[in-house]
Formats: sequence, C-alpha cells, structure tokens
Amino acid sequence: MSKSVPKPVLSDKSLDQLFRQARSFNGWQDGEVSDIQLQGIIDLMKMAPTSANCQPVRILFLKTLEAKTRLKPFLITENVEKVMTAPVVAVIGHDMAFYDNLPKWFPHTDARSWFVGNDELIETTAFRNGTLQGAYLMLAARALGLDCGPMSGFDNAKVDEEFFAGTTTRSNFICGLGYGDPESIFDRSPRPSFDDLAKIL
Repeated sequence: MSKSVPKPVLSDKSLDQLFRQARSFNGWQDGEVSDIQLQGIIDLMKMAPTSANCQPVRILFLKTLEAKTRLKPFLITENVEKVMTAPVVAVIGHDMAFYDNLPKWFPHTDARSWFVGNDELIETTAFRNGTLQGAYLMLAARALGLDCGPMSGFDNAKVDEEFFAGTTTRSNFICGLGYGDPESIFDRSPRPSFDDLAKIL
C-alpha cells in the first residue's frame, strides 16, 4: 500500500470566505452577476459527488425583472424584497427522471435499472442529491466571490407549475446570488459545539 500524501490545507482567508465569515444575506449591493460567473458556478458544482454521478439538480437563474416577477406571487411576504432586489435568484430543483441520464453519466454499469419502477428510491435519491448540489452551488458561488441568500418560504407547487410545467423537475429551494449588503444581516447566531453535533466512536 502506498503512503498517503497530505493535500494542502486551504488558507484561513479561503476558509473564512467559504464558511467562517460567510453569511446568508437579506439584501444586496449594486453589482451585476455575469453569465460567465453563473457558468463558472455550474462548472464547479458539477464536479462534487452525487450518488452514481446521478446529477439530478436543475437550476433556473432568474436575472431579469420579468423572470423574478413571475416568482414574486408565490413568495411569503418576508422574501419578496430579498428576491426582487437580488441580481440573480437561483431556483434549485431536481429532475425526477434523472436516471434516464445514467447510461451517459455513469456508464460503468446498468445503473438506470436500479431506479426504473422504484418510485421511493427515485424520490429519495433525487431530493437528497439535488439538495447536496444546491449546497455545492452555494459553496461554488462563495468560492468565486459572490454572496448567497438561500430561502425556502415559497409555494413549491405553484413554482413548479409556473416554471417547470410539462417537465419532470420539482423545485427545492431558492437562493439569491450577488454582492451582499452587510447592513442586511443580523449578528451571527450561536453555533453548537462539536459535542452537540458529533461523536467519535
């Protein structure tokens, strides 16, 4: 067995940007998010792991006022301003027919047959991995210098009807992307200790 070679640890500055100083923003400063930046987020996000490389996430980036206005009626009141003022709002969903792509994205075996006719496995796999990919998207955005404002607080069924009608995609959550306004956030809430969250056996 070959000896492991430790990978370098990210700098404190990088860890601060991704985790320690990163916040969920409720308001935004002026500053456009380019299509190139959005493509860069996807290019990073897609490299992170999913079960059998199933890649169920499907994302709509709402940039125009017209697109965000289509989302507005389905938001709780507290989220309207956050959405309408964000440079971009990502609608993060998952494709319930993701397994049809497995022959292309996981060609090592007949992984599609694992899912055909197994609705429970399809649902749990799509939701779990799509949620993971939504989290990867936020880390990718932060890594590329953007801030995030993830939200639930909307009517998923009506969003699906408005944006995903006639498809097999279902919405999960939404996330504002841009340059966060420091005045829009509260002091950071307390975080639990290691012992509150984990055990080593």
